[in-house]
Amino acid sequence: MVDFREYWQGKVAGALNMMMKETGQTVEAAQVVVETPPKPELGDLGFPMFGYARLLRKAPAQIAQALAEVLMKERDLRGTVSAEGPYLNVKFDRKSAAGEILAALFDGEKSFGRPKTLAGSRIMVEFSSPNTNKPLHLGHLRNDVLGESISRILAACGAEVYKVCIINNRGIHICKSMLAYQERGEGRTPQSEGIKSDRFVGDYYVEFSRILAGEEAEKKAGTWPQGRAGAEERARELLIKWEAGDPDTVALWKLMNGWTFRGMQETYKRTGISFDRYYYESDTYLLGKDEVLKGLERGLFYRQEDGAVAVDLGDEGLDTKILLRKDGTSIYITQDIGLAINRNRDWPFDRLVYVVGSEQQYHFKVLFSILKKLGFEWTKNLYHLSYGMVNLPEGRMKSREGTVVDADDLIDSLKDMALLEIREKEREEAVGEPAEVAEKIAMGALHYFLLQVSPNRDMLFNPRESLSFTGNTGPYLQYMGARISALLRKAASGDQDAGDSSLLTGDAEWELLKVLAAYPESVAAAAAGMDPSFLTAYLYDLSKSFSRFYHDCPILNAEDRDLSRARLVLSRAVLQVLQDALRLVCIPFLEAM
Repeated sequence: MVDFREYWQGKVAGALNMMMKETGQTVEAAQVVVETPPKPELGDLGFPMFGYARLLRKAPAQIAQALAEVLMKERDLRGTVSAEGPYLNVKFDRKSAAGEILAALFDGEKSFGRPKTLAGSRIMVEFSSPNTNKPLHLGHLRNDVLGESISRILAACGAEVYKVCIINNRGIHICKSMLAYQERGEGRTPQSEGIKSDRFVGDYYVEFSRILAGEEAEKKAGTWPQGRAGAEERARELLIKWEAGDPDTVALWKLMNGWTFRGMQETYKRTGISFDRYYYESDTYLLGKDEVLKGLERGLFYRQEDGAVAVDLGDEGLDTKILLRKDGTSIYITQDIGLAINRNRDWPFDRLVYVVGSEQQYHFKVLFSILKKLGFEWTKNLYHLSYGMVNLPEGRMKSREGTVVDADDLIDSLKDMALLEIREKEREEAVGEPAEVAEKIAMGALHYFLLQVSPNRDMLFNPRESLSFTGNTGPYLQYMGARISALLRKAASGDQDAGDSSLLTGDAEWELLKVLAAYPESVAAAAAGMDPSFLTAYLYDLSKSFSRFYHDCPILNAEDRDLSRARLVLSRAVLQVLQDALRLVCIPFLEAM
């Protein structure tokens, strides 16, 4: 809360140090435990004294009482203190605190909610990492919004953030889509079929599975020509041709990758996702081999009997890992080794955050251990932001069976449901362009739902539940912003710029002010924990607090104009924080809905 928490930690630490003088022990302000009392009437902050009982040889309740007596003798104390059993409780002076909070919030430099906890640091964030054989799907949507949101939060804490994306545009899975198109595409294009270009390519990935199923049926029926290569083998032949630079194969690869990438970029733009740089696996898959060979020369790795190069990670509680096959070719982790080193050369970072699913936890433990062995100083700051699976009520999604829910299809469905809600409530004129508003409501519903739980948890996405305009949802937050905007439009402009904050002493006003003051702390906590759910929880608390304030405290019709002005200023403060926090969690703001 602004600096109240630090202020009182300092005061309590000073009083404790006076009491502990004979023990030769001291306590730093940051070490003093501070809590929020369970009931507002007990105070605004609570300091438990259990941890000092043994040192001072007194009961916690006695320590709390002694501290209260010492502190109350101080002049110009920013509040009052009282002993409540083993707790020293603090009540702020509401009149002065309200002014401090609003002054900090309306600071001309707009620094409120911008803690400097990461000032001077350079953080690279890798996220999305799509394959170019299919469009983005629901799982990508969670990855994308998590990566984008955490990037914005880190930047809000003062870090210089560089967002990167690895495009997995080579390999056998790409060749499967290519083979299916080569054999069954008949010259069709996304334009000729009227299909979004990444979806068009994804359909041929599904078609490859149908080719396999047809071949299996022929084999069972005994009609499969003897000696004919199967689809899997034909796809591998395509990969070999691509690696050899066969012109026709490379041309087909470029054509289909271009279709997929253009479609993905449309989805990124639609969902508000952006990157500072793309890396392409076709450019990076050979990276790392030289680094592994250097490690072999230094004795960090060893060569097995069959000629493969491996590393023994037993000391780190991990298994032996092959780094180069016996034929000298790289594997996936070899590329990741080279890519990490190359990225640090491209943009020297203090920290690199990988936003990748929890099924890759072991992979990143191995990767980080290998890079540490190679002696790179920045290895200690590598971080795997692991996230759980996201499924629909219908069950788990499977790409090759065609049961994956495309990102665009899901957003379109949410948009249609939101548009129906707008029309049923006859709000079309009030909201402006209904389709545009429905799109923003859909994005708000989706992003809030995906971010409201800790990243490491699996989740079940329920589209209809996410669109509710009441309860813990994105549309509820958007509605609250629209509600405040409507309130401020009704008020005279002059009444929003001045107000006597000392009048804001009522319980509902004070609770709302305290929630506002906690915003910078919530941003810092979200960055420290790499977890946007700290902010989604904050947004819900802020909206609930404003709703109580709006219900309990007349604003435009307050008993006198000065109080009305003060409450309008408080409402404008809520709107400012709400807008800023919504942006950090990638939820569009709406002035009307």
